[in-house]
Amino acid sequence: MKNNVKPFEDIDRWLSELDSIQNCSAHTLRAYKNDLYSLQKHLGKKTIRHATLLELRRWLAELAKSNPQPSTTTRRIASVRSFFKWMRLTGIRQDDPARKLSRPRVPQKTPHFLDINEASEVVEKPAQSGWFATRNKALLELLYGAGLRAAEAAGLNKENIYLESCMVRVLGKGNKERLVPFGIPAQQALTELFNLIDGGPKSSVFRNKFNKRLSTRSIWQICRDAGDKNDLPKLHPHALRHSCATHLLAGGADLRFIQDQLGHSSISTTQRYLHVDLPRLLDSYRKSDPLDNIDLNSPSAQPPKKPSSD
Repeated sequence: MKNNVKPFEDIDRWLSELDSIQNCSAHTLRAYKNDLYSLQKHLGKKTIRHATLLELRRWLAELAKSNPQPSTTTRRIASVRSFFKWMRLTGIRQDDPARKLSRPRVPQKTPHFLDINEASEVVEKPAQSGWFATRNKALLELLYGAGLRAAEAAGLNKENIYLESCMVRVLGKGNKERLVPFGIPAQQALTELFNLIDGGPKSSVFRNKFNKRLSTRSIWQICRDAGDKNDLPKLHPHALRHSCATHLLAGGADLRFIQDQLGHSSISTTQRYLHVDLPRLLDSYRKSDPLDNIDLNSPSAQPPKKPSSD
């Protein structure tokens, strides 16, 4: 076994394998890197491959002084566990002290969502003006109408949008592809945006002022600005995603449909929406909903065929 390794060498090798072999998302890789680099810096000159259980616990104890959320501590422990498991499987270590780290109990949060009127205000009255307002409205309509994650919206190309059938082909977590319906308002907003942007099928849908792909951070800021404008402070993309799911549930959609819509790998994640306060939504739902009452059985709403690679 190689002993004269540099402090971050093992970490970088593992991250490279995750990126090239397991196709982990950029967000996941960034979180792993931040956690493991933090541990290596805590160890000083001692390489992470030689870390003991006591040192792992001391690192977590040091980080605990800043009172992180239980979910943050859980993520850090998961990062370390995954990395030490890889070291054991590849023969770098014979033992795995990270297996003995206990994770804190993370309370199950009820998803935050907007009511129908609040969601309508946000997506129809975004911040900024001119071309930016057109882009922002299309973005917000799609986040809400299709229940997309911010990273999924950022990664969309024009070829992923099927305007006629109101469908979008999304690349979600773990590079899992799914086909998701969206409503007439999103169709109209996207049509208006497409009339203003150039580029071929593989060009990005949502762009910044430099005509480059919009970043996930910028999408968060657009949501925050739209919320501030409509007296809904600290609005984030996931609130629109949660609102889409909650309104679908209020309208009678079953959990399996919502699971497919959101791209959840486990139905237990989708079941969180059973705990929201639905009664206040039922009256307003009949007036409007994320999919604008699309008849998913009509010919125009059928999924388009995936384009060939030729």
